[in-house]
Amino acid sequence: MEFKEIESAVEAILFASGDPIQTERICVALDIDRPAAEQVLQKLMDHYAYDRRGVRLVRVEDTWQLCSAPDYADAVRRAFEIRKPARLSQPALEVLTIIAYYQPTTRAYVDQIRGVDSSYTMGLLLDRKLIEECGRLQVPGRPRLYRTTRTFLRSFHLQSLEDLPELPDFGGAGQMRLGDNGEIVDPDGAAETDSPSAAE
Repeated sequence: MEFKEIESAVEAILFASGDPIQTERICVALDIDRPAAEQVLQKLMDHYAYDRRGVRLVRVEDTWQLCSAPDYADAVRRAFEIRKPARLSQPALEVLTIIAYYQPTTRAYVDQIRGVDSSYTMGLLLDRKLIEECGRLQVPGRPRLYRTTRTFLRSFHLQSLEDLPELPDFGGAGQMRLGDNGEIVDPDGAAETDSPSAAE
């Protein structure tokens, strides 16, 4: 297949998929190697962005997806009578930030940093598929662990977690971490004596 034909075939696959598709699946479908596939995908991405097309090709980790351009979000919503999604509240942004930078982490760890119960807010983030459960910490009580999702990456226009900006200042508490036994360690390296790490 010539380059232009491969490019058209890749575009057709992306359009037909609707969902994010892995680079490897494109390679297998078109019998091409990864460098060739990534060259085509990158060219398509640049083409859509440079020509200010109504669609964009978005890369999230090792997957690719065609999406409508953010510039035309209002027009798309009006066409489908979609209400503008509710903005994340300040508590939700706080919880999401902590999980993004310290994942995988427990709800108790999030509570410790914020100083308040975060169960309701985390439930909302789970419903919006911005975070997900990813196992349990191997300590007494086996608290659930949480991490961000690909929906989170797409929502904040990130290709991977490496694209997160520099860690914000949580006023000292942001330097806390989970110790080997699940205890919460403060910035000076001392474990909290009444750690709620076993809470879910």
